[in-house]
Amino acid sequence: MALQVVIGFGPAGAATAALLAGRGERVRVIGRSPRDDEPGLEHVALDAADQAALVEATKGAAAIYNCASPPYPRWATDWPPLQASICAAAEANDALLVSLGNLYGYGPVDGPLTENLPLAATGTKGRVRALLSEQLHALHDEGRIRMVEVRASDFFGPGVTDGGHLAARVVPNVLREQKVQVFGDPDAPHSWTYIPDVARTLVAAAREEKAWGRTWHVPTGPPRSARVMVAMLCEAAGVAPVAVQRLSPALLRAGALVSPMLRELREVRYQFDRPYVLDSRAAQECFDITPTKEKDQFAETVIWWRDRLATVS
Repeated sequence: MALQVVIGFGPAGAATAALLAGRGERVRVIGRSPRDDEPGLEHVALDAADQAALVEATKGAAAIYNCASPPYPRWATDWPPLQASICAAAEANDALLVSLGNLYGYGPVDGPLTENLPLAATGTKGRVRALLSEQLHALHDEGRIRMVEVRASDFFGPGVTDGGHLAARVVPNVLREQKVQVFGDPDAPHSWTYIPDVARTLVAAAREEKAWGRTWHVPTGPPRSARVMVAMLCEAAGVAPVAVQRLSPALLRAGALVSPMLRELREVRYQFDRPYVLDSRAAQECFDITPTKEKDQFAETVIWWRDRLATVS
């Protein structure tokens, strides 16, 4: 049984590792925090930017799934050495590199986001993401590594607690029947990628050799405004509709003076102030994957959050 290595144990890494283990694969998860092994998963604690340690920890891997992400405010400093280390591990061990990315590299775009758009971002985080993607494809074209890149929109679903705009700031309020405040225009259409679909696409891309060397968008459902998403969460939870308000731009500016995260969000505000629509038809056709039914997305998300809140309360 070939070894599958997942780097990062956030929502995407955890979902991918669980999917692989559920299919009978031998799975090793690499993360910064020590964890006890669990059925089907071996956990190894190390800094993935430590190239020598990572090369050693990935020996024998058939595929390396890069689901890691440095802290949001440190992308510019931490991402380049982290990816360099991961690429070195893939090259040294002749492992396929399956890299999870996002949409920042495109920058502001009029119309749907497709894989053939230029990476024209001008903001710091967008330029970093564009550079990382360009480096991956260059290494593949040079024959140094085999890679496939999968890009997703904003995560949504079970396990998504931090960084998701439909996560800790929204779902608990829905369950408590309290008003919700969202970043940007609550009525702007927006694509939300369901986290289990991210895992399904990463695994499918690894198994489809004709997909290698290319970028694919995770199969994602129709764009929904934040207001509609909250209404659908309320319906799934069986609670009365709650009010949805836009976070005051003035409060966001004031908060940015003391919060590094809020300062960083200014760069991607365009994603929430206007339509932000992901076109994922190419991946749906290539991998024969369709987005999880919306009814199931919301039901599973509500169940997961209810369990979580019951555990931590």
